[in-house]
Amino acid sequence: MNAASTLGKLYLIPTTMGDCDPMDVLPLTIKRSIDLINYYIVENEKTARKSIKSVNPEKRQSELVLFALNKHTETKEHLDFIKPLLEGKNMGLMSEAGCPGVADPGAVIVKLAHAKGIQVIPLVGPSSILLAMMASGMNGQSFTFNGYLPIEKSEKKSALKNLEKLSQDKNQSQIFIETPYRNNKMLEDILQALNPSTYLCIATDITLPTEYIKTLRAADWKKVKVDLHNRPTIFIIHKM
Repeated sequence: MNAASTLGKLYLIPTTMGDCDPMDVLPLTIKRSIDLINYYIVENEKTARKSIKSVNPEKRQSELVLFALNKHTETKEHLDFIKPLLEGKNMGLMSEAGCPGVADPGAVIVKLAHAKGIQVIPLVGPSSILLAMMASGMNGQSFTFNGYLPIEKSEKKSALKNLEKLSQDKNQSQIFIETPYRNNKMLEDILQALNPSTYLCIATDITLPTEYIKTLRAADWKKVKVDLHNRPTIFIIHKM
């Protein structure tokens, strides 16, 4: 028997990006997978259980075995997390919001699964990065996700200037994020740093009833009042 056939499969299970009906944004394949899987690697056990229950209210919570993967997790624990896979049981990897493995700590588990010869199965679901890019009107042929920018003001300004130059030199849209409670300050710093003609897309609360997506030049954004405090937001800039 092929050794790989005795291993479980790792399913990458997207979640909603906030409080909404999961069936509005998640395909039925997510429910089918959750119906059959009892072992999960998650960021937060409480919110993961809530997500699973919202997709399948009949799922018995007592059957679930959850491993918490977050900033407090030590590398030596990763191998313990995937033991069910090595024993032939399928597992689900879930992010707090959106797609696991993208801007998400779950990437280390995916890498380990590949190293152990475990099949990785990504399921379709919402990605705030791609949805924002789709709706921005910017260059979908060439773009870069830059994660978080520096917190210190002068370093942040320098990073923004560098991204603006990259976008112009390479005709490449530059995507980044901020911790939600610092979003309003980030927008203020962006508008101070960018050339007035540079385009900025703000995409917040994507897929939620309060979704707000707009692309304007930096000069025009200074005339708009928008409150981004504690609202998950994607920022995209592009200097033509």
